This record gives sequence, C-alpha cells and structure tokens, in this order.
Amino acid sequence: MSDAPSPEPAPAPPTWEPLSPFDRRVLGVLVEKQKTSKTADAYPMTLNSLTTGCNQKSNREPVMELNEEEVEETLLALNKRILVNKVQGGRVEKWRHLLYDQWKVNQVEMAVLAELLLRGPQTEGDLRGRASRMNDVPDLDALRALLASLQARNLVVYLTPGGRGAVVSHGFHTPEELAAERVKHGGGGTVVEFIPRVEPARPTSPTLEARLAEAFDEIARLKERVARLEARAGTAE
Repeated sequence: MSDAPSPEPAPAPPTWEPLSPFDRRVLGVLVEKQKTSKTADAYPMTLNSLTTGCNQKSNREPVMELNEEEVEETLLALNKRILVNKVQGGRVEKWRHLLYDQWKVNQVEMAVLAELLLRGPQTEGDLRGRASRMNDVPDLDALRALLASLQARNLVVYLTPGGRGAVVSHGFHTPEELAAERVKHGGGGTVVEFIPRVEPARPTSPTLEARLAEAFDEIARLKERVARLEARAGTAE
C-alpha cells in the first residue's frame, strides 16, 4: 500500500457578499472613469464628479438620482469592506476602487464586470460591445472565454441557458434578487450551470455552392440577352 498522501481537493470558488444597487453604481463608475479618463485629474474621483457619474443617463440601468450624501454614505460602507479607499493629499478628497486586489481579475475581466455593475443583466452580444469601449473584446468567443473564467469564480452568473441571446449578470445579487432576475429573463427559478463554449462552424454544402454558381451564371446570361434586345430596339427606332 502506498504511503503517498492523497491529493488535496480543489478549493471551493469564493462566495461574494452582495452589493446593493448604490454599491454597484459607485464601483462601476469608479472603474469606468479609471479606464476611460484622459487626464490624471479625472481619476481618482471627487465626491462631486462621482455623484455626476452615478446619475449619468447614458450607459446606466436603471437611471438614478443620487445626492452627494447618499454617494458618500455608500463610499464609507465600501471603504469598510476594503473595496474603495480615500486618496489623501490635495485640496479635495478623492476616491479610488480596490477591486483588482479584492477580485483578482485582469483588465479585460474588470471591464466586463464594470459593465454588468453599471447596467445589470444583459445579453452576451450587448455586453461585448459595451465592455469593448474600455478594453477590446474582439468577438463573442473571446467574451465567452472570459465569462467562463469569471463564472468559475462566482463573479458572474448566467440567468438563461447558453446560446443565442444568453443573458449574463454579475455575481453580487442577493439570492432573492437573483431568483427574481432569472424569472424576469425567462431562465426560471433554477440555477443555470452553463459553461460557455464555441460551436464549430458548419461547412458550406458543396451542392449549395454549385447551385449558387449556376444561378449567378443564369443571371449573367439573362442580363446579356436583355442588353442585346435593348440594342436592337434602339436600332429599329
């Protein structure tokens, strides 16, 4: 009998404490601004600029009307969870997120999560286009590979089965909210265990190609006959 120790079981994926709608909006705006700001003054963000970003009408779902007091209270709560911190120095207090350290994600994964925090559940196609404004996601296959990695760490969840129009969300809902979202998007009340995969392309039928070629040839012959008839008619006149 071997005395070799048994391999240790793989660690369970982490479970994440839910984020409130205000939490998600503040964190999403901080990530968005970090990735899209063109000047060093824009990020970290002041309380005023963060409030404006939270209430922005584009790329936000739902549209909110938060005041500075509500945003500041949210920041203080997130600070206790070590998800944001205050930047010291300067005349105005500024804030930055700490999500790279807490969630252990790369830049493109962070862009995907930020869009889910800002807009909530969405289709893979919509998510790819929106995340690409921060970091390029070349196609759906690339997005699905990212989502598979994030899903394995419970950072994203699928609300519907995979395939065309599959809906995905972040992994920071409460259980009740998640169940409601699944019902809302037609995925039912059960957990959707979906690992994204790329379907192989179907080869084009040789018979179909031959038929198309014949059709194009016939169209060309008809055009030639029409041209000759029009020429004869012009001569007759």
